[in-house]
Amino acid sequence: MGQIETFDNPHPGRDYVIRHVAPEFTSVCPRTGQPDFATIEVEYVADALCVELKSFKLYLQSYRDVGTYYEDVVNRILDDLVESCEPKWIKVTGRFRPRGGIRSVVTAEHGAG
Repeated sequence: MGQIETFDNPHPGRDYVIRHVAPEFTSVCPRTGQPDFATIEVEYVADALCVELKSFKLYLQSYRDVGTYYEDVVNRILDDLVESCEPKWIKVTGRFRPRGGIRSVVTAEHGAG
């Protein structure tokens, strides 16, 4: 996967929520080989570091040809964000488009909310 870069939080003494929405996420179903489409939402309270958006966009694009289940994608993204910026709290939600008449939403959190 791509590297998620960070920058210094300009207001480390204040807790505030940062929200990023990526509506064009794609990966591949490992069972069928068909593409999966989702909106990935990230909400977090930064500690010392914030996520740099261009690197995050490239990181998400690196999943384009990866065969993985919804549950794994969301938890991998969460783990990689926690490792890169060590937020006070973070939540990642994947809103996957319907497949076979079923729409799935997967949410994973880390830290105190």
